[in-house]
Amino acid sequence: MVIVLFGPPGAGKGTQAKRLAARLGLPHVSTGDLLRAAVGGGTPLGKEAKSYLDRGALVPDETMLGLVGEVLDRPDHACGLVLDGFPRTTPQAHGLDRLLGERGRAVGVVVLLDITEEEAVRRLTSRLSCPKCGGISNALVDLSAAKGVCGSCGARLEQRSDDNPTVIAARFQEYRRLTQPTLDYYRAQGKLESVDAGLPVDEVAAGVEATVGKRSAAGRTAAR
Repeated sequence: MVIVLFGPPGAGKGTQAKRLAARLGLPHVSTGDLLRAAVGGGTPLGKEAKSYLDRGALVPDETMLGLVGEVLDRPDHACGLVLDGFPRTTPQAHGLDRLLGERGRAVGVVVLLDITEEEAVRRLTSRLSCPKCGGISNALVDLSAAKGVCGSCGARLEQRSDDNPTVIAARFQEYRRLTQPTLDYYRAQGKLESVDAGLPVDEVAAGVEATVGKRSAAGRTAAR
């Protein structure tokens, strides 16, 4: 089953995608990890992507779709995967459908992690990163982080420069501009489900799992 997780900044897409993938025994594929692996591996598409990243430009849709196509062809991804951060736009969604259709597959469900901008600001402005081990924590839920100390290595934590209300508001505006048409595209296909991402992490995870389980069961019934 191909599962797509959507959501604005601060919705917890990465956290929930990893948890869902682990629970279902499926690969978790994020746009960032995909790009880093391709660039680090020096593949033709990785080199092409790097040429854009080095200039601070967005990687074109066709390059991203090429990378996703390579992922879909991996034997260990044949049973399904959880996509996190892709597609972001309607053209990417069309491209993903084309890639999957060529392989006799389709997106099974798109889960929107819905969260208010106010809650996102509260979460993101409390997010801290460790310059030593690279860990990410949040002062709202992590006692060590609340004290400004990394719970893994003990280093002093830092806040990312883009985790401030002004930048977060701009990111939300961009998210709405690019993503709302994409959500409408999947809604028209009857594949969009929404989960309240403002709840505690474990409750959100339970909601995501229940939503995907319901869709999976419905798909099995329809196939009989």
